[in-house]
Amino acid sequence: MDHRPSVDLLESIHLFPGVYQIKAIGRAEDEFEARVVEAVYSHVAARSDLDYSVRSTPGGRHVALTLDITVQTAEQVRAIYAEIRDLKGLTLLL
Repeated sequence: MDHRPSVDLLESIHLFPGVYQIKAIGRAEDEFEARVVEAVYSHVAARSDLDYSVRSTPGGRHVALTLDITVQTAEQVRAIYAEIRDLKGLTLLL
């Protein structure tokens, strides 16, 4: 099942091009943070198109990344969601 937002929905609630925010939460192991960032970099024109922050849970078992991504199209957002969704260790993607 495809859990990504549809192109129609994205275009109805977001102006493209622009900054789109995605949150990814996963286990703090196997370089989860680096893998998420690399997944986004593979879909943007320049590394400067991504601004992100990371928070760890109090026990340090999970990390939450807030990704502010400069995107051109709704299709680009869907491609980024698909790439992150396939990452090992992902717990939640918003």
